Amino acid sequence: MGTNSQSSTILNSDDDIPAPAHLSDDTAACFVSVKGLKENWQKWSHEHQEYQKHNPFSNNTRPSVEVPQRGQDDYGRPLQGSMTEQRGKDAHTHICREVQELCEVIKNIGEPRDSDGEVIAVRFGKLFEHYVTISNKLVGVLLRARKQKLVDFEGEMLWQGKDDHVVITLLQ
Repeated sequence: MGTNSQSSTILNSDDDIPAPAHLSDDTAACFVSVKGLKENWQKWSHEHQEYQKHNPFSNNTRPSVEVPQRGQDDYGRPLQGSMTEQRGKDAHTHICREVQELCEVIKNIGEPRDSDGEVIAVRFGKLFEHYVTISNKLVGVLLRARKQKLVDFEGEMLWQGKDDHVVITLLQ
């Protein structure tokens, strides 16, 4: 507990009005933290209002804000520097790592298909049994690897059990 003179020097508003002299230091500290909360809320509110002015789905959109149209480079893309953009980049990096890991697994457990030993292939059933301990997203990663022309296989989708005989070829 402090003295009344200590608590009266703590300011509790923008008008520089001292806290009441009869309050303890703990109570006076609440005035300071409430002031900080108020300032933080005001700051967030102002930033949110500015953001909403540029949000095309907000009722507060200024008519002068240009909304990207189909065909423009930034159409359907998050704002540069936003958290959404960063999450997208992080997801892309993670998926690329999983595709590389899948190619390494195919290289390790696959068998050479030609006399040179350059073309490596593995059956889906064998790959599934081995890869299930690594990830539960094998088919999705295979589809992504095929889109990037790293692997090739017949069919549009692979199903466990039904497509265990399908040969997956490593292209690179």
